[in-house]
Amino acid sequence: MNTLPYLRNFDLTGQVALVTGSARGLGFCIARALAGCGARVLINGRNAAAAQASVDTLKRDGLDAHALAFDISDDAAMQAAFGRVDTEHGRLDILVNNVGARNRKTLADTTPAEIRELIDTDLVAGMLLAKFAAERMVRQGGGRLIAITSVVGELARPGDAVYPAAKQGLTGMVRALAAEFGPRGITSNAIAPGTFATETNADMVADPKIGPRVASRNPLGRWGEPEEIAGAAVFLASPAASYVNGHVLVVDGGLSIQF
Repeated sequence: MNTLPYLRNFDLTGQVALVTGSARGLGFCIARALAGCGARVLINGRNAAAAQASVDTLKRDGLDAHALAFDISDDAAMQAAFGRVDTEHGRLDILVNNVGARNRKTLADTTPAEIRELIDTDLVAGMLLAKFAAERMVRQGGGRLIAITSVVGELARPGDAVYPAAKQGLTGMVRALAAEFGPRGITSNAIAPGTFATETNADMVADPKIGPRVASRNPLGRWGEPEEIAGAAVFLASPAASYVNGHVLVVDGGLSIQF
């Protein structure tokens, strides 16, 4: 029997992928990996210049990348951006909902406005992005919805009240969308990262007390490198994961299984 080499299951040639919050950090690593597997990636961020700089970096490596700058908290700008996707690219096959915000405070110290802002950014915006992406994927007959949640969606620590709730809500959204859109050929899954040495966490990584203490929480005894998120994203976006739906893939060095 003639079969294609298994690695062809990770070929994303001809697919268009939008990765929100991809001008830097985990989002950029995910976008670069998808592009490296053949996808056309749309780099998103609030800052148009930063998004374009990341696009230029990918293009210098021979990858197919385009800027799509908009603020996910601006509903009108989001809708306009999806209109641009239709006009300029003609389709959308993969959405990676990566943008997230965190405000480490106790509930007593968090204002009502801060609670609403965090829920809007981490959950409501993700639902709207999925809604607009799924509308296009339904017309096409399939697609991939991927959300970046967090191990904090399942775990909790004192002094960080709202973020875990928002991330757990995002996990619920992923499963609801898996049930709703699975019959239309659209899978919905999530990646739950642990502690990664991104630009946002640079101060903690460099701190001689905090850095090692955080690293010691997982059995590997180290922070994750941003590039280590790439394989999980490519897998869930690719034909290799065609029967994976409603799953949360934890990438945390084992943090969530150690006590």
